[in-house]
Amino acid sequence: MKVCKKTALALTITLLVGGFSSAGDNFPLTAHATTSTWQQINEAEQEKKELENKKNQNEDELNDLKGAQSNLKKELNNLNTQLSTVVENLEDLEQQIRDKEQEIAETQAALEEAKATESWQYDCMVIRVREMYERREDSYANALLKEGTLSDVLNAADYIERVAAYERKMMDQYTENRELIEAEEAKLKQEKTELDNLKVQAEAEKNKVSGLISQTSNSISKYGNEIAEAEQRALEYEAEIKKKEEDLEYLRKKLAEEIAMSQAAANAAWRDISEVTFAEGDRYLLANLIYCEAGGEPYAGQLAVGSVVINRVLSSKYPDSVVGVIYQNKQFSPVASGRLDLALGVNKATASCYKAADEAMSGVTNVGTCVYFRTPIEGLNGINIGGHVFY
Repeated sequence: MKVCKKTALALTITLLVGGFSSAGDNFPLTAHATTSTWQQINEAEQEKKELENKKNQNEDELNDLKGAQSNLKKELNNLNTQLSTVVENLEDLEQQIRDKEQEIAETQAALEEAKATESWQYDCMVIRVREMYERREDSYANALLKEGTLSDVLNAADYIERVAAYERKMMDQYTENRELIEAEEAKLKQEKTELDNLKVQAEAEKNKVSGLISQTSNSISKYGNEIAEAEQRALEYEAEIKKKEEDLEYLRKKLAEEIAMSQAAANAAWRDISEVTFAEGDRYLLANLIYCEAGGEPYAGQLAVGSVVINRVLSSKYPDSVVGVIYQNKQFSPVASGRLDLALGVNKATASCYKAADEAMSGVTNVGTCVYFRTPIEGLNGINIGGHVFY
């Protein structure tokens, strides 16, 4: 709601009971107070208060939702870390299982070779025994006697005994080797079974964590939807409150105050833009306010909103900082509704909003020294840009 310093609103506004009259055609607003009118005003003000209470409750709910969503996001990060650990453990187990399967395969191959060697040794021993004990022509004793002298016989007997002992020894060695390999195979299979069980547990843990991640992500999404709904309600409450505020008698009183303030500002001292030192964050704040007030307006409307804020900074009738002007009590509806905070939280300001902020902060104005703007109403003269009248 802004009034241009040089806008010639030759108005004499006299507040009446429930309204005011104009002293001339420049501001042709007249109203007559009646009991019915005051009743309507009181009802409208009560409805506005109820809407404000609902808006405040909605803002509390919105803050709670955002807090819950933030906690869930932290939990999701922790779950993702757990999942990474579980996946790494699972990959390690799978590699161990592959290595164990390779060891088992090699052991089984060695076992088959040992069994074959043992069988071959047994067959060889059987053949030699048969040759020594089962020849048709001579018995074992005759074979010994054929050797000649007793010494020869003894030597032959000793040789045969040593051969038999060697056969038994080799047979025992092959049997022992086979048994060792079988024991190693059993051990490896047991270890693989244990690894398989660990893998099953790891997969179960992975599925559990993945399920929790899915649930948490769904909850975050659900909160996101609820937050969007709460934000939409905030906009709706803001629109309804603004509509209630635009009750004719309420607007006339407010307009009279604004016009008086605008005239006072026009006649007061003004600083030059070169005398202003902007604080860090002023550009960000102003661009997002422009987005809230005129984000859907043409660039000229966005620059006009920025110019009004800077005009107030320059005027001695208003705070001397961008922050002070924007957060001055009951001056900009997006501040009261919480919509500006939402915009600041995600930086909704567009490139054109930032451009408008930059130009306004450099001293450019397309609305003269106007310090107010609002949606047009009958009888209010000013500079019309987009959906607002600047005065």
